[in-house]
Parts: sequence; structure tokens; C-alpha cells
Amino acid sequence: MPTSEDVTTDPRKRLRALETAVDALVERVTGAEARAEAAETRRDEVETLLREMTEGKADPARMAEQLESLESENVDLRARVDQGLESVDRLLSQVRFMERQR
Repeated sequence: MPTSEDVTTDPRKRLRALETAVDALVERVTGAEARAEAAETRRDEVETLLREMTEGKADPARMAEQLESLESENVDLRARVDQGLESVDRLLSQVRFMERQR
């Protein structure tokens, strides 16, 4: 609840406060709409997958195998990225050393 100190008679200040409040509300509504749209998209994907599974078009065992394969590939790729980062760090160290020697 606003106190007497919060209430101003200056219409410009009141308008700015109202504009700020409206901007914040618009931002919240926009964010809620985006989240709702994403949830609806995900729901549609899940419904499609469920329909495919019940109709026999999607094989859960095959999907599990694919997931396992992708997870394994992900582990391998992360290891490669880590190795690449280590190589870049070594090269940067060498470049810094050479710059200091100039």
C-alpha cells in the first residue's frame, strides 16, 4: 500500500511511474506468452511421440539405443573439446612467452 510519501502530485512523475509499471507488465506478459508457446510446442511434440509409440511407429527400445549412442558420442566430443582447449592454452602460453622474449 503506498504511503503518503509515495504519492506525488506532479503529473509528469505519475505518468513516468505509470509508464514504468506498464512496461514491466508488458515485459512479464511477453515472457509468459513465450513460455506458454514453448510449452505448447513441447506438448505437441510429446503428443506426437506418444501417438507414434502407441501406433507402433516409434520403437522405445530403438530410441533408448539411440539415446545411449548419442550420450556416448557426447562424452567423446566433450573429451575432444577439452583436449582442444588444452592445446589452445599451451599455444597461448607459448605465444605469451615469445612476446615477452621480444
